Amino acid sequence: MLYPAQMPQLHRIPAPEAASELISWLWIPEWDLPEGVTSRQEVVAFPALNLVVMAEGIVLAGATTRRSHRDLHGSGWAVGALLTPAAAAALSDAPAELVDREVAVDAEGLRAEVAAAMSVGGAEGRTRAAQEVSAWLVSRVGEVSEAARQANRMAALLMTDATVRRADDAAARLAVSLRTLQRMAHRYVGVPPLAMIRRRRLQEAAQRLRDDPGADLAGLAAELGYADHAHLSHDFRAVLGLTPSDYRGRVSD
Repeated sequence: MLYPAQMPQLHRIPAPEAASELISWLWIPEWDLPEGVTSRQEVVAFPALNLVVMAEGIVLAGATTRRSHRDLHGSGWAVGALLTPAAAAALSDAPAELVDREVAVDAEGLRAEVAAAMSVGGAEGRTRAAQEVSAWLVSRVGEVSEAARQANRMAALLMTDATVRRADDAAARLAVSLRTLQRMAHRYVGVPPLAMIRRRRLQEAAQRLRDDPGADLAGLAAELGYADHAHLSHDFRAVLGLTPSDYRGRVSD
């Protein structure tokens, strides 16, 4: 989230052990805003699919190539699961076709169970809701194949290892060809490996600027593996729609 201070409530819940190969974590926003007030939540999302259960229905949202937003008003909640590649491939035959899109999921039983859990309120309600989503996914996906596990390892490497700065770095670490890595990312995530690396670096850059608005931008670019400050600014503007300097000014106000 680009401006977490603007979020009324956001809870992050670890995936239950039974769903650990299918869900990176679950995220649950809740809001109760005064009449006429809208809260815009701007996000630079992880390169992954999300299953999102809301009171009005369920959607499967694909990976994004740029900043996205959702306007909140009134009162409500959502229960989202950040899916691993193993789960994404089981829910969509073509994750690449979902890039920057979302589609409705026909699972009325799940929606009703999650709504009932959220009506309990508090931590207990959120825990129950997370368990309902996790159990549904485990049942829907079934046994995880070794190919899907390899895709999970790919995503974890690209999104968590700061020493991986190029796609061929990841290919070498996974002992696969660059072409195989690219096909795996297309099949299980929908975006290229390099796009995943760039998203990780942008998220890290945004987090660092929120934590330390006075950070030196040239030094930050070097630490994150950019050739120089200009390359960081180019990626930042392309995805977030503003420069690192502009973002720093907004989060420090």
